[in-house]
Amino acid sequence: MKNKIVELFNIQYPIVQGGMIWNSGYKLASAVSNAGGLGLIGAGSMYPDVLREHIQKCKKATDKPFGVNVPMLYPNIQEIMDIIVEEGVKIVFTSAGNPKTWTSFLKEHGITVVHVVSSSKFALKAQEAGVDAVVAEGFEAGGHNGREETTTLTLIPMVREKIDIPLIAAGGIATGRGMLAAMILGADGVQMGTRFIASEESSAHDNFKNLLLNVQEGDTTLTLKELAPVRLIKNEFYTGLQELYARCATVEELKEYLGRARAKKGMFEGDLVEGELEVGQISGLIHKIEPVADIVKNVIAEFEIAKKEVAHF
Repeated sequence: MKNKIVELFNIQYPIVQGGMIWNSGYKLASAVSNAGGLGLIGAGSMYPDVLREHIQKCKKATDKPFGVNVPMLYPNIQEIMDIIVEEGVKIVFTSAGNPKTWTSFLKEHGITVVHVVSSSKFALKAQEAGVDAVVAEGFEAGGHNGREETTTLTLIPMVREKIDIPLIAAGGIATGRGMLAAMILGADGVQMGTRFIASEESSAHDNFKNLLLNVQEGDTTLTLKELAPVRLIKNEFYTGLQELYARCATVEELKEYLGRARAKKGMFEGDLVEGELEVGQISGLIHKIEPVADIVKNVIAEFEIAKKEVAHF
């Protein structure tokens, strides 16, 4: 399959695995890369020394291209960027920050830079900052999300209208049909997060993976907009949040309730009661935990079948 994303990253299929905190260590990233996509190590949940370890292990586990996702709002950002350069990482996805801040630094070191956005306005700013591609993520996506609450179906053609660089669609994509739909709307490739959580190689806790298989329509919600919007599964932690909102809690009270390591507790340690469980709305279409190689193979097979069906219209 040849297109702009395949050529940009030198991969077989235009499928990128989202760099998800507590879910995407080197095992998942290397498995996706070995399957023909682009695997990403999620640096957002890693101390700098842990990130270095995962990069080194990923280099041993695959000879294919892989990258690192870096949320720029996290501390130790300079140290993280230095490690990326020192370890010879060739692809970096940045998010949660101004792309102007690090794009020049990374590109000066020969690194391909992609920035994650939630609006056409920020996509254009990312292009102006010199990034090589953008990920446009609709609010169906799990985890931290845009404040605009624009759906992928609407966002992708709007972004395509504004930018000239390659475009990767994210949010609500877990199947070959979803991949084809995104590309018909103007995307050059797709990024899938939630689908790869339910893989054998994901570092997510088994409790979390198995719960994901039972998520239906309406079981996730976008909340904590006062801090940073996040889509999560409704559980006891979420119920507690609703009680705080009902009495008009302050931002400080919300921060205190959220505390530290809430996402780690849920996704990595498997606490389904008190943990923050971040998944996308597409969970309702995910019915089993599979090896990454099978997920990619099935997505591509369905994509090819769907292309033929569309051709008959």
